[in-house]
Amino acid sequence: MKTLKISIVPIVLAALLASCAESPTGRRQVLLFGNAEMSQMGTTAFDEMKQKMTVSSNSNTNRYVTCVADAITTMLPAEWRGSWEVVVFEEDSANAFALPGKKIGVHTGILKVAKNQDQLGTVLGHEVGHVLAQHSAERLSLQSVASTTTQLVGVMLGEGAGKETVMGLMGLGTQYGVVLPYGRAQESEADVVGLDLMAEAGFNPQESVELWKNMSAANSGQPPEFLSTHPSHQTRISDLEDGMAKANGLYQQAKAQGRRPNCK
Repeated sequence: MKTLKISIVPIVLAALLASCAESPTGRRQVLLFGNAEMSQMGTTAFDEMKQKMTVSSNSNTNRYVTCVADAITTMLPAEWRGSWEVVVFEEDSANAFALPGKKIGVHTGILKVAKNQDQLGTVLGHEVGHVLAQHSAERLSLQSVASTTTQLVGVMLGEGAGKETVMGLMGLGTQYGVVLPYGRAQESEADVVGLDLMAEAGFNPQESVELWKNMSAANSGQPPEFLSTHPSHQTRISDLEDGMAKANGLYQQAKAQGRRPNCK
C-alpha cells in the first residue's frame, strides 16, 4: 500500500502540471481534453438534443437568431471561424448554449428576456465565450481531477472506521469549495469575453446591462450566490459596467468599420 501512495501522487501532479493552460483573460486552467475530443463530444450532444427536443420551424425566428449568431461568430479568431450550426428549440426556458464543434442552441424562451438584437447578441456572445475559453474541457478536467483526488485520499486512508466520514466530507468540500466557485469564475469570464465579442460585432454593449436587469426581473428566486454556479445578477451587472469602457471603444470601432447588424 505504501508503494501505491508514493507512486500515484507524482503521477497526478505531473498530469496537472503538463495540462496547465491560460484562458483568454489570463486565468490559469487545467485542460486534460483536447479540441478534437471536445468537438466530437459537443457534436454528439447537439445531435441528441435535436432528436429529443422540438426544433422551431418558424422561419422568421430562425432567420433572426441566425443573423445575430453569424454577426458574433464572424468576429472569432481564425481557428473558430467558419460555419456554426444554429438551431432554435421550442422551449419556454430563458436559455441558450454553445458547444465545442461550432454548435449554438437557442431556446425560444430567451427571446422574451433578450428583447432586441443587442441583448440577444449579449447572450450569444456569452455562450460562444464559453467555447473560446474552453470551459467545457475545463469542467470535465476539474471533475476528473476531483474524482481522482477523492479516490487517492480513499486509498491513502485505508479501510479505517472513519474512512466513509472523511470521504463524505471530501465530496462536500469539493462541491462547495472548488466546483461551485470555479463555475462562477467561468461564468464571469464568459461575460467579459462575450461583452467584447458582441461589441466587436457591432452590437451596443450598453444593452448587456439591460439584459441582466431583465433576467433579474424574470428570476426573482435566484439562489444565494455562494450556493450557485452562476454569479448573482447584480454581480454580473457590476462586472459588465467595469468592462464597459473597453467595450464601448470596440463598439465605436465596429461602427466606424461598417459593422452594423440589422437583425429583425
